[in-house]
Amino acid sequence: MQKKLLVPALILVVVGILVFVPGPKAEYGSSDSASDVTVTNFPDVQKVEGDVTVKGPLSHARLVRKESIIVPPSRRGDPTQMVQAGEVTTDGFSHVVLSLQGEVADAGYRGGTVGAVLVPDEEPVIRALNQAGRIEFPAEVVAQLVPGTGGYFGSKPTDNVVGFPRYRVYLYNSSGHGVQANLYVYMTN
Repeated sequence: MQKKLLVPALILVVVGILVFVPGPKAEYGSSDSASDVTVTNFPDVQKVEGDVTVKGPLSHARLVRKESIIVPPSRRGDPTQMVQAGEVTTDGFSHVVLSLQGEVADAGYRGGTVGAVLVPDEEPVIRALNQAGRIEFPAEVVAQLVPGTGGYFGSKPTDNVVGFPRYRVYLYNSSGHGVQANLYVYMTN
């Protein structure tokens, strides 16, 4: 008698679960429904006041392009010869991936290297570069120029840990011929 009642009881429990338990909630980022968000205020760490809004997805990366840079023959570490290509602000990012690409201006070029060096924009570091040719704490990428490859060159991307909030960008070229270079700086967390 107990076995005869057990099967119908189990069926009723399963049907009850299927009928009365709510279905899955909308997934994160779904635009079908609004979601409640709670902001916890930690006054000693970070003060949050007023309305808090987020428009669109939060970006965790940024690409900075330094393109069409003419780099004459120069030596790495000689600030009077290297080409300055501005600055890159890395504050808020933990890694920077550098990629270098370009082409040789002359048809009869020889081998060599084209490189980009990011030097921390800190007064003692820049002074060491300018006075002694010392490159301290660099983030760097190098591309090889190989004769017979159609004049184009490209590096393998390099992943560098960010240690400073801003860097100065320098390029050099040991090929003996001018090049046009494109530097891509991809900052991530």
